[in-house]
Amino acid sequence: MCRGLIILVLMFIGCSKTPQQDNTDAVARVNDVYLYESDLENLVPSGTSKNDSIAIVKDYINRWAMQQLLVNRAEKNINKTKQQELEELINQYKIDLYSKSYLEDLVMTKVDTLISDDEIKRYYEKNKNNFKASEPLIKLRYINLIKGNTKLGVINNKLLNFSKKDQAELQKMAVQFKNYALNDSIWVDVNQVYEKLPFINQENKQKFISPGMAYQFTDNNLIWLVKIKDVVEKNNNVPLQYIKPTIKQIILNNRKKDLINKIQTEITNDAIKDKDFEIFK
Repeated sequence: MCRGLIILVLMFIGCSKTPQQDNTDAVARVNDVYLYESDLENLVPSGTSKNDSIAIVKDYINRWAMQQLLVNRAEKNINKTKQQELEELINQYKIDLYSKSYLEDLVMTKVDTLISDDEIKRYYEKNKNNFKASEPLIKLRYINLIKGNTKLGVINNKLLNFSKKDQAELQKMAVQFKNYALNDSIWVDVNQVYEKLPFINQENKQKFISPGMAYQFTDNNLIWLVKIKDVVEKNNNVPLQYIKPTIKQIILNNRKKDLINKIQTEITNDAIKDKDFEIFK
């Protein structure tokens, strides 16, 4: 950051303290704690105006000073027992932070992230009763058209027949559609259906969502052509296809946990072997 800007900020906020000789790069002081120019590097985004830069630096310095002042007051006023408790928490947090960071770095370099479809399928078959649908899941296709489209019958027939030729022709005709979804191989949550087909809601879903159902629905100047391919009701087992990404993440997390346990065991055994770790009676 430009030193001239820092000096200008310090003049603006009325700083009258002059840093000692060995603190010539300091820009602010609270008791014996100094804030340095290096602490302000990259604080102000490139292209920020002069006035905004001053405001950002001023706010940072004031917040830094308030934190230091509060810590100083706290150290003077919090009783020794409480201070000891806080120090123990701080030390434990440092231990946890360092340990977690070190283990995560090791795991990221050693864990096998390749998960086969067979492994995912085996996990699903073993645990599928644990995967229950919290809301109905639906496979469907639909087309939303402006009322009066002269090719409505043709489009509807192609949506119902849905041969490969029909699918290709519907894609070519998609410029006529206000909205559509033709990939009926994907399971979607019922809430997504409510969003895309706004005439369906929690109260009337049984009327419009049932396996194999096909219908047209007209609302003002819009027509929806809908084909419900399949439905998984609430509390039934979730299909593998739908839960596959979740299972993949579960398997990966389990691998990481196993690897962490292995690393911790190896570190402990090495320390015992090298006589760096002993347990006394």
